[in-house]
Amino acid sequence: MGYLKITQYLYLVAAGIFTFDAVTHWNDEPKPWISVGIALVSLFLFFFRRHFAKKFQDRQNTQGRK
Repeated sequence: MGYLKITQYLYLVAAGIFTFDAVTHWNDEPKPWISVGIALVSLFLFFFRRHFAKKFQDRQNTQGRK
């Protein structure tokens, strides 16, 4: 289970890297919309994985009590 907790934070790292890339290259032509899109998708995936990991953990905790 430790592997799955680490991978969700890799999405945050990816979002940070692509956000940095977009900010540093914003004045270039064409605009770095692909970096912005990848950063947004990575951020969404972080929260998505985090939500379902918590849901899965809560389900395991309630089944263990019975």
